[in-house]
Amino acid sequence: MQQEISRRTPHGQQAAAAILRGSAVPDQTLLAVLRKWFWARKPDAGFLLEGFPATLLQAKVFDEWLETRGENLTAVFLSSAAPADLSSPASAKDDVATHYRTQGLLQGATCAAA
Repeated sequence: MQQEISRRTPHGQQAAAAILRGSAVPDQTLLAVLRKWFWARKPDAGFLLEGFPATLLQAKVFDEWLETRGENLTAVFLSSAAPADLSSPASAKDDVATHYRTQGLLQGATCAAA
């Protein structure tokens, strides 16, 4: 995302505006930036993403990209020690945790109390 903001691309400008307002970068913008990165990287190149997916929608879209490319995640780590993302409510983190737990991928998760 920082590259997009630094390059002043249309998506970068949308993200910068959201950040300046103190709001979340819209899913559409975030997914567009990550889609570009995902499809440009070498097949089967390992990666580590921090803060993504942050919502169930993002997780499901990311799962579709992986399936289309014939790739799989080996693990998903969620931690309550991670910096709080004020734009993403605790319920969104819980939804993502549940999603990956049902796939047997969740490691080191602590969900917010209901």
